[in-house]
Amino acid sequence: MTEDKERPRIARPLSRQHMPTGHAISLAKYTHRGTPREIRIPDDFGPAQSMRGFEATYRNIIDYIVRITYRIWEDREVEYIADTYSDTSQVFDDYGLQHGCRKIIDDTHHTTGAFSDIKLIADEIVWAGDDEIGYHTSHRTIIRGTNDGDSRYGPATNRYIDVLVIANCVALENEIFLEHVLYNNSSMLRQLGHNLQDIVPTLAASPPAGWPRDKATWDGLRSSARPERPISVAQPIDGFDVDRVARRTIDELWNRRNLEVLTSAYAADFAFEGPTDRKFSGADSYRAFLGSIHSAFPDLEVQVDEVYWMGNDTDGHLTSERWSAEGTHTGPGLYGEPTGKAVQVWGITQHEIVGGRIVREWLLFNELDLMMQLAA
Repeated sequence: MTEDKERPRIARPLSRQHMPTGHAISLAKYTHRGTPREIRIPDDFGPAQSMRGFEATYRNIIDYIVRITYRIWEDREVEYIADTYSDTSQVFDDYGLQHGCRKIIDDTHHTTGAFSDIKLIADEIVWAGDDEIGYHTSHRTIIRGTNDGDSRYGPATNRYIDVLVIANCVALENEIFLEHVLYNNSSMLRQLGHNLQDIVPTLAASPPAGWPRDKATWDGLRSSARPERPISVAQPIDGFDVDRVARRTIDELWNRRNLEVLTSAYAADFAFEGPTDRKFSGADSYRAFLGSIHSAFPDLEVQVDEVYWMGNDTDGHLTSERWSAEGTHTGPGLYGEPTGKAVQVWGITQHEIVGGRIVREWLLFNELDLMMQLAA
């Protein structure tokens, strides 16, 4: 390893040339999705890719992400985290910043103790980069399991959960050294039988480690792997530009409140999945969702921190957009009467784009964290 063990690696921003122009190395190909041969982990592990410094067993970055996740969580080789996360890793999770792999190991033991039959099902992986600058992966996962053990949220409920997670990682030489990870915690707590209005004040009074974030953590979360200039500005192209479209869509919807984008950038029957069990299709429901957030936080300002993608105009694109926002709770509605409190929100959005239009969107932010900020 060439890494200085006393200092964390710094993730280098991606450029246009780091974006895969096809789907040959993709989760759909890896699992034979939608065919009679569909399988979570294939025997051949997919096509070979340059993986300098990674364990020889891993054929490509999809194979690496899928199999280390399976090995850690379902084979219960939790200590293997020490081999796949650097000693100086930085993990921006739902509540703050975790340094090094020890906390990740402890948290994983805790979770497998609370859900003894837990499974982490890979739903999609958007990737970019290489083994020189680092592989960037946006791993959408479904966590399923039965709460048959005590957890930080209380005694065992014996309830089954089905929870969305998105983890954006950067890996070099077999080690993840930067991660932004979000769990749909508010949905999980509801599935466990908790009333969010009852449990939020308790969690805010006795919060997880790292919460609330300090300014340095917030600034680091936003700036990690962020390019000085958007790729669409630094490396402009003619025709359909995923970076430009992704950034413009978020800016128009969230900052400019231009809801016409829902008809110009999205397919008519697009599907949406978001925090706290929000699932719907079409523009009308999305308008209502946006309206509820804008009503509560009229001054909300969203910035896009990182965009990467894979694909082409013919076969379609898969995208990952990491974003962060600040606002003030000065409006009534979704989160009760205005508190006047300033809040921080960050999230990850994934899009499936076909024919130049968004046909599916997954948008995740920690709504539980947001509610805790208002209750603190």
